Amino acid sequence: MDGKRLKILRQNKKLTQEELGKIINVSKVSISGYESGDRSPDTDNLRRLADYFDVTTDYLLGRSDHPELTAEDDEKSFDYYKSKIAKEFPDIDLMFKDMESLSAEDMKEVYEYIKFKMSQKKDD
Repeated sequence: MDGKRLKILRQNKKLTQEELGKIINVSKVSISGYESGDRSPDTDNLRRLADYFDVTTDYLLGRSDHPELTAEDDEKSFDYYKSKIAKEFPDIDLMFKDMESLSAEDMKEVYEYIKFKMSQKKDD
């Protein structure tokens, strides 16, 4: 993990290490370790950090200099649509494991269909 990036993101939100730790449910010592490079977050905590700061995990890991996916990358990403469905329609319980064989384009169609059906319900 790129600890410098995490520290900058945290400071930009005017958070202490303790406050960020409470947000993602880890100790201040863990946040300090992530920032210093002495510790690495597990997958769940890495995702929590990325979600909280609205950046990609690749950005936090130093694999990308772009905090967010580009629109072009987004359009090609299965996970982008999976996440979009989960965030926008939290009451819909889809079995995403059964959908893993779908392409990003297929997931986009699923997303658009759910969006359409939900808009129909609102009009009723």
